[in-house]
Amino acid sequence: MTPTLELACDLISRRSVTPEDAGCQQLMAERLEAIGFKCEHLRFDDTDNLWAVRGDSGPIFCFAGHTDVVPTGPEANWQTPPFDPTFVDGMLHGRGAADMKGSLASMIIACEEFVAKHPDHTGRIAFLITSDEEGPATNGTVKVVERLEERNEKITWCLVGEPSSTTETGDTIKNGRRGSLGCWLTVKGVQGHVAYPHLAKNPIHSFAPALAELAAEHWDHGNDFFPATSFQVSNINSGTGATNVIPGEVHVIFNFRFSTELTEEILRQRTEAILDKHNLDYDIDWRLSGQPFLTAEGPLVDAAVAAIKTEAGIDTELSTAGGTSDGRFIAPTGAQVVELGPVNATIHKVDECVRAEDLNILSRIYEKILVNLLA
Repeated sequence: MTPTLELACDLISRRSVTPEDAGCQQLMAERLEAIGFKCEHLRFDDTDNLWAVRGDSGPIFCFAGHTDVVPTGPEANWQTPPFDPTFVDGMLHGRGAADMKGSLASMIIACEEFVAKHPDHTGRIAFLITSDEEGPATNGTVKVVERLEERNEKITWCLVGEPSSTTETGDTIKNGRRGSLGCWLTVKGVQGHVAYPHLAKNPIHSFAPALAELAAEHWDHGNDFFPATSFQVSNINSGTGATNVIPGEVHVIFNFRFSTELTEEILRQRTEAILDKHNLDYDIDWRLSGQPFLTAEGPLVDAAVAAIKTEAGIDTELSTAGGTSDGRFIAPTGAQVVELGPVNATIHKVDECVRAEDLNILSRIYEKILVNLLA
């Protein structure tokens, strides 16, 4: 058992199902305070957050992450109890092992090692930790960033510990993410008897041509860092359940994952233009989960790429694939943001696990990044 694995097991054993923290942040704060960090506990509504800083001036390198985990599902389906960290054939099993308590442990140990060797490092090291990343994400990182902005406290470089790797730790860095724009659409018709369609107006039939056009639309071509914007319907609901009733409304939920080639406003305008073209009577509710962001190059990317090469011996790939992360709240402040963590093959699954040695490697990578930027 290395210090990284011991700490990872301690964190995994805490039942911090979102938005619960279950004492994880207090444990982290105690370790950080012991090496000179000033810790600030920020609770917003049901969410615990930690902002910790070491140093008084200069650029801020921030480790960002979350202590909350997704629900386990039926625990009887797990090979080992999800909150009883267990080693099986070199793999550490437990909810949060990969997403992302393993990363948090690696961050803490990396800082302890770095500070011991470089007590007078340049700049500042910070931690921004929340307990609501897996939930609505309304009282966590976004609120802490708002507080920091009010104080004009600017993060320069941010490393989010999300599990970014594909087959081996360090093979992929997320240096950006697509934006996410959701839509709740109601198309109105006139309910009636199916035997008298001339006395009704079927909203499903009315909407179908517009849906076909939306699905066939080429929104953009992407760019060197992002794939083309995608439109996906996730839910359609209509009708009374009877076979002889034309419904009065159809409810549709869809989502755009969009690149930096487009803006939220452009997507909304183009979508509504298609709906209007088909003379639909509709209500629409747009919800933006996050803007796209990109750190194409710069000191942070260079430091991370070099650290992975040194400590893991591999050439990493830069990628913007996948879902959203809390990096979407930090990047708009002007910070360079990357995501770097262990292999993501089992995240959110039954029997979530991570190769134990990967967490030790990850800790060394994190420490080397600190050396490259602040030593």
